Amino acid sequence: MGKQATLVILAAGMGSRYGGLKQLDPVGPQGEAILDYSVYDAIRAGFNKVVFIIRRDFEEQFKNQVAKKYTGHIDVDFVFQDMNDLPEGYTAPEGREKPWGTVHAMLATKDAVNTPFAVINADDFYGADAYKALYEYLTGDELDRSHSAMVGFKLSNTLSENGSVARGVCEKDDDGNLTKIAEYIKIFKTQDGAEDRNDQITKFSGEEPVSMNMWAFDPRIFADFEKLFENWLEKNVNVEKSECFIPVEVDNLIKAGITNVKVLPTTSKWFGVTYKEDKPDVVATIKQLTRDGLYPDPLFK
Repeated sequence: MGKQATLVILAAGMGSRYGGLKQLDPVGPQGEAILDYSVYDAIRAGFNKVVFIIRRDFEEQFKNQVAKKYTGHIDVDFVFQDMNDLPEGYTAPEGREKPWGTVHAMLATKDAVNTPFAVINADDFYGADAYKALYEYLTGDELDRSHSAMVGFKLSNTLSENGSVARGVCEKDDDGNLTKIAEYIKIFKTQDGAEDRNDQITKFSGEEPVSMNMWAFDPRIFADFEKLFENWLEKNVNVEKSECFIPVEVDNLIKAGITNVKVLPTTSKWFGVTYKEDKPDVVATIKQLTRDGLYPDPLFK
């Protein structure tokens, strides 16, 4: 039996631009969702447990459509992101509907995760090589509270043909450690790379590493994230649509000297359904990957 590693899947959010519960939207030949391919790739890489962060209002649907098919393949656990699950002394303001963000979601898993763990989005297809890189890092000798990692995808491997995307473009030092994530919110694909068309035009070659919210952590870092979340709440608890995001708080951990974050390169091509118009391309790509023998049909038997 290989070394243990847990995959944490952020599945509590609803797609605002896409609409509906896109985490369960069928894209595979037998109606598989993108997250099914994530779990399959994680199992192949060596992960032995998956923890889904969901909301109680779609618990039954999620368990019936998701958990059953993984029986016998990987241990499955569920935790809930609850808006009222806050540190002592804090309460959710009346009328607040938006969840508190990905840091709050991740903290909901702290009692379910006791091994090195990865964090991913439910509706992103990351590819087999990315999970292999994550698992090797999570089970290596370097990981501890002061050493974390993120998978850095080539920007050109993450763009949509159907509109602009927001991306965190990474800067790293000579040792391959993350020094900064610069957020660009209107990146369009171009003939010779990409460009951000926000307040001013910023051009990219397409080779730049970007964060797609695919992280590797030691469980001892939960305590640091708890402190950061409390600090964030102190300033933002009454800001109606504010959210506490993992990349922002990782940046704070780096600045505080609490952890280094290794940028793990990958050859994987990321894709997802950012816009409804993306779905046919995703379905066609998965069909081709299946035809090429990279995934079985059906995915889980």
